Amino acid sequence: MNSRSLQTTITFLVMGGIVVLALGGFFGSASRQFDSVLVGVQTWFSSRFLGLQDFITAPRDIVSLRSRNAELEAQVSQLQAQVIDLQQRVNETEILAALVDFSRSNPENAYKAAAVIGRDPSPFLHYIIINRGSNDDIRRGMPVVTNQGLVGRIDAVIADASRVQLITDPASSVNVYMQHAATDAVLIGSVTGDVSLDLISQDAVVEPGDLILTSGLGGGYPPDLILGQVVNVRTLEFELFQQATVQPAVDFARLEIVLVITNFHPVDIAPLQPQTP
Repeated sequence: MNSRSLQTTITFLVMGGIVVLALGGFFGSASRQFDSVLVGVQTWFSSRFLGLQDFITAPRDIVSLRSRNAELEAQVSQLQAQVIDLQQRVNETEILAALVDFSRSNPENAYKAAAVIGRDPSPFLHYIIINRGSNDDIRRGMPVVTNQGLVGRIDAVIADASRVQLITDPASSVNVYMQHAATDAVLIGSVTGDVSLDLISQDAVVEPGDLILTSGLGGGYPPDLILGQVVNVRTLEFELFQQATVQPAVDFARLEIVLVITNFHPVDIAPLQPQTP
């Protein structure tokens, strides 16, 4: 027998023996071990492949996430701007409605609405700038009010804007009367923006909470415009007059829209006052 025939015979014998052993169940445990090893190897390669895939695609995902985040931030900023704009419109609508109600309840006066476009940058003066001027028939001396009360009066005018001297200005003085005490006084401003009453008769009974209104004396303002309320009173026996601190009715820090009383023309009575020698 030659070598090739011997190899063939041995191969068939080995294969036959393997088949007999397999049919007899001798390879069951080995097969399970092999399957377990194969599954572990597949799991290892799968986890490494997914990690490598994440590593390769991560930069692209980060760029995409950053772009999406920028888009969302832009949308949030736009929505916030819209909310602020709507809030401002609501506030303006409420202010205008209050001013309309005020003008209807005081039909004896003619009004022109104006927006506040500037404020006093100086600590020594107190005024605002409004967007109405001589082109709108605004004249110096016209009173300026809100639905809360007296703001001040027109102090200077150009074509399209005017300066309003506030009642808190240190150069401002308004002739007033106190409704409860039925007495006259003068409301004056100050550098600090506080307002107070001076020249109150010692005989007058003034109490905190007393309402203060313009008296119309002196020709500078029409009568019965609200200015504020008495906070406290200072009385000294050796002084000729009482003094009082006042809480203004108007919130000057939040002025946005005001009304100019256009049918009031102030009268300067200074030339009629006796001159002291």
